[in-house]
Amino acid sequence: MYWPRKAAHIAIRGYQLSFSMLVGRHCRHWPSCSAYTDEAIQRFGLWRGGWIGFARICRCNPYGTSGIDMVCEELPPRSSWYRPWSYGRWRGTNVPAAIDSGADPAAGDGT
Repeated sequence: MYWPRKAAHIAIRGYQLSFSMLVGRHCRHWPSCSAYTDEAIQRFGLWRGGWIGFARICRCNPYGTSGIDMVCEELPPRSSWYRPWSYGRWRGTNVPAAIDSGADPAAGDGT
């Protein structure tokens, strides 16, 4: 683990153990925004993961998204260091794939 990632992890963990407990846990997503940002930074580095986490924090508002939102496995296509906003998902959530119930998804609702 590189030192910028480690420093960011320590700062986020410090926030989780101190200030977050004082203001209450009111995140609209699972996992929480701080856990999401920490995972993104650990997976993609401080620059890219920080922008991914910032986009998530911006979506976490009363008019924003809610629900399950996991960190993507890979970066979005055509994202680059000189366009940092392209790393983040600014709308919607990354809902995990539904469990296969044996129905053909191309067939519609089965009726």
